[in-house]
Amino acid sequence: MSDPVPGQQIINDGAVLTDGDRIVAVGERNSVLSNLIPAKADQLIQESVDCGGGLLLPGLIDCHTHLVFAGDRAREFEQRLEGLSYEEISRRGGGIRSTVAATRQSSEETLRLAAYERAARMCANGVTTLEIKSGYGLNLDDEQKMLLVAQSLQDLLPVSVHSTFLGAHAIPEEFLGSSDDYVDLVCEEMLPSVAAQKIANSVDAFCETIAFSNAQIRKVFEKARSLSLPVRLHADQLTNSGGAALAAEFHALSADHLEYADEAGIRALAQSGTVAVLLPGAFYFLNERQCPPVELCREHGVPIALATDYNPGSSPVESLLFVLNMGCVLFGMTPREAVAGVTIHAAKALGYADRGVLAAGMRADFAVFDAETLAHLCYPIGARPAQKVVQAGCQTQLHPHVSV
Repeated sequence: MSDPVPGQQIINDGAVLTDGDRIVAVGERNSVLSNLIPAKADQLIQESVDCGGGLLLPGLIDCHTHLVFAGDRAREFEQRLEGLSYEEISRRGGGIRSTVAATRQSSEETLRLAAYERAARMCANGVTTLEIKSGYGLNLDDEQKMLLVAQSLQDLLPVSVHSTFLGAHAIPEEFLGSSDDYVDLVCEEMLPSVAAQKIANSVDAFCETIAFSNAQIRKVFEKARSLSLPVRLHADQLTNSGGAALAAEFHALSADHLEYADEAGIRALAQSGTVAVLLPGAFYFLNERQCPPVELCREHGVPIALATDYNPGSSPVESLLFVLNMGCVLFGMTPREAVAGVTIHAAKALGYADRGVLAAGMRADFAVFDAETLAHLCYPIGARPAQKVVQAGCQTQLHPHVSV
């Protein structure tokens, strides 16, 4: 087995000391407690939580989701079983555009309630940071509506939300045959408005034959850069379109999917420091055969993150714990690599340096699982929800079905 990922050393009989929303000390119990002056220890420790010998990990980070949407795509599930490809369904007017129609027709309140219940179930699994994309509005008003819903969830749930503007997700019906005009709309109207309102933490795009070309994505990314917004990219999912190299060119936070990325693309990611975000839920659900180049990422030192890609069409997977199992079984990752993929590397994929690792000075985000080892967490198909979840120093209590 390869050396442990930094921050993933296993500590038996450990303890975590926090102050407010920050970690003060982590280590063996006796070592952590010895840092306290005995006479003042009782005053300093206002609350002690016994984790019962469970496995305590950094709060899990789901760094790629499409959580805010309306409707479902169950009919498309049937169509794929009948032999139609994802690309063909999209060309027939299904796919992303069908979700766009349902999302446009839904109110902000309706979208918020559905998203709240999905996010609450994710939080119960130990997720303390959640990335949420727009991309089902494809016009200014509805993209803004989605981003506002995404950001509102952190006021309703014990979770930190990273909102991502994904206006370049698909070509809307009203711009079929004139995709360049739509890209102009994204660049000249949508992006400036989103940036001015500060409702997005980053910008994403879909580089693919059924979506946007490299030249169109480059235009979007150049505009995002001028507005000081970091970028991310859906890259090389269905074909080798040079998406990984394009993401690297703009020093993207992450390049996601990557099933068809070649060695030149992976080398470019390594040089740019871009994280490879792998999405086994979509790989499984679309019954793909081309695995992402995990071994090339290892060889070239590209950090690998894992995420649910939760969405109604290609990855209706809410459980990041299930994704741990799929990352191991489908992509050949080790339990250490998989857990690093939803903690330290997922944090980097969102541009965060203050979480993903249990260490002094980091955010006090962590989760406790009824598992003896990392392997015990990864090998069940959907491990049991977290026993305890602490987000920003506060132990959480979740009620997924409460109305908002």
